[in-house]
Amino acid sequence: MKKIIFTEKAPAPIGPYNQAVLVGNTLYTSGQIAINPANGELVLESIEAETKMVMENMKVVLEAADMTFEDVVKASIFISDMNNFARINSVYGAYFDEKTAPARETVQVACLPKNVNVEISMVAIK
Repeated sequence: MKKIIFTEKAPAPIGPYNQAVLVGNTLYTSGQIAINPANGELVLESIEAETKMVMENMKVVLEAADMTFEDVVKASIFISDMNNFARINSVYGAYFDEKTAPARETVQVACLPKNVNVEISMVAIK
């Protein structure tokens, strides 16, 4: 049976989807972009600030399901420009212990919602 996960600490969905769905002990998150949930504005002043906002949004979604980044087993990163990979990876990497970091793919895409530069989704297991 699935349980819908929602927190007001993360951006509200902007379409027919939920922030995350918990099935048993597995959490499937929707992609997060750099929307500041406090004011609904995009955080785009730098790729580092944008990535940090994405990760902070993901953090509160995980917390709403009583999970942390330690529970993440798979991450998917979608970026608009592979030239930003190292800068995105530097911020992303600060949220994980390298020895227990999840599996991951990073894919350059033509366009992301609201024309952002990075979107990240995760799967976590408790």
